[in-house]
Amino acid sequence: MAKEVTDRTTIDLFANEKRRGRPRSNPLSRSQQLKVNKRNQIQRDKAKGLKRIELKVSQDLYDALNERALASNISRSQLIELILQQKIEC
Repeated sequence: MAKEVTDRTTIDLFANEKRRGRPRSNPLSRSQQLKVNKRNQIQRDKAKGLKRIELKVSQDLYDALNERALASNISRSQLIELILQQKIEC
């Protein structure tokens, strides 16, 4: 029987060492937690019908987008989507 790193049910059966003190709240390492969280985020986005777009911008544009998003009280992603929608509708 192979050990599955994401198995949270039987993790105690495969414990390599016993430690004193408070047990870890999550049996997965930080890198494994990040992978699981990213996979869950992607699944939530797909369920909402969202698609991923990546782009590289200058530091000045990045800062300007952050400032405008903060002033508008929305996320940078929402701001970029609004700008694109306005440009397409023109």
